[in-house]
Amino acid sequence: MPYGPHTPADRERMLEVIGVSSVDELFADIPAALRASRLDLPAGLSELELAAHLQALAARNRTDLASFLGAGAYRHFQPPAVDQILLRGEWYTAYTPYQPEVSQGTLQSIYEYQSLLAELVGLDVVSASHYDGAAATAEAALMACRATGRRRILVSRAVHRHYRETLATYLSGGDHQLVEIPAVLSGEAAGTTDLAELERLLADPSGPVAGVIAGQPNFYGLLEPMAEISRLAHAASALFVAVIEPVSLAVLAPPGAYGADIAAGEGQSLGIPAQYGGPYLGILATTDALVRQIPGRLVGMTADLDGRRAFVMTMRAREQDIRRERAASNICTNQALLALAASVYLACLGPHGLRDVAALGAARAAELEAALRGVGAGRLHPGAYLNEFVLRVPDARSVHRRLLDRGVLAGLVMAEVEPDDPNLVDGLLVCATEVTTPDEIRSFADALGAELGGARWA
Repeated sequence: MPYGPHTPADRERMLEVIGVSSVDELFADIPAALRASRLDLPAGLSELELAAHLQALAARNRTDLASFLGAGAYRHFQPPAVDQILLRGEWYTAYTPYQPEVSQGTLQSIYEYQSLLAELVGLDVVSASHYDGAAATAEAALMACRATGRRRILVSRAVHRHYRETLATYLSGGDHQLVEIPAVLSGEAAGTTDLAELERLLADPSGPVAGVIAGQPNFYGLLEPMAEISRLAHAASALFVAVIEPVSLAVLAPPGAYGADIAAGEGQSLGIPAQYGGPYLGILATTDALVRQIPGRLVGMTADLDGRRAFVMTMRAREQDIRRERAASNICTNQALLALAASVYLACLGPHGLRDVAALGAARAAELEAALRGVGAGRLHPGAYLNEFVLRVPDARSVHRRLLDRGVLAGLVMAEVEPDDPNLVDGLLVCATEVTTPDEIRSFADALGAELGGARWA
């Protein structure tokens, strides 16, 4: 029974003062069909019965598949230290660390996360407390609009569709405009951002551009010419937002190296399992010049009156949350536990270990490409990639479904994610990481070869 401080007599007195006879009368203007009603729920179960029911539901999940699914959430080895540290009682802390006197541990963990990520992305400032990569990317777009005073955002079509849809939602209020930059359709640059079209859109006199958004690697797994995109954006006085995958930064140039003003991305690959879509960790970083525009929490290191090291939230007042449209953001959560997981993961691996993770994933992907090409399935795009690529398979949707019966989860059906793009109708987006085994690659190749006419990988 929910706790309520008011007695029936209290409620009757309040109703009398406002001139209504019952609580139901307060909701008379809401159509009856839209009002809350009793839930049509089955009879309750005993604890024993409920446990059996949940076990039956869990048994429907497939855990025996050789998985080649990526598309923004990736399988990686997690050092046992990550979970063990997260389980420690010290981290059962207050939701929001507004009182530094009693929140030094939480504040330090956020500070360490921000320091590690700033080194990884090559930018000055990292904030915490973003839901996921899509939300962080949308916040980056709003940052660009506030910083430039402009309302037009260009986003590459080669950015994940879910990110583009989240951008459209965030920018739907006010007079913001979101324009997609098409991808190149053919040739060596196929699947990457169309630079000629980007240049044309930046020169469009209908409205100056606040920011340009492109991914590295992009949704198709391809490497984009980020330095050139950055140059074109800055030539038009627009900001450049790089959507990053953090593990890749161990072997690819960081956003700061090619002049990105803002970096956003998903931190799930840093020690966070792919767990039914969340909770995840949004990464958002920027330069010192834009520090006043970045939403979320910033933690700084200082000294107390006795000269001892101390950590505090900085450059953000609590009143930020009630400033409505003038606030940097009204989307707020505390992802400190996920940020801690990322920090522990990075600390356990170190720079050389993270480089090994990225390099081994790339090597496994090259092995996968060779094996699939050997049974008659080639890549859809010819350009450079890291550990993910689009495979060309006739009738991809049906083949994907049949491969499940052969014990293989053959990545993502592109036609289901981009149903309006005829160039991707025969595409499967497949991924390999350091945990992908040669046996799994062989199983995929043999199963796909059987579907395509009986070829086997030698």
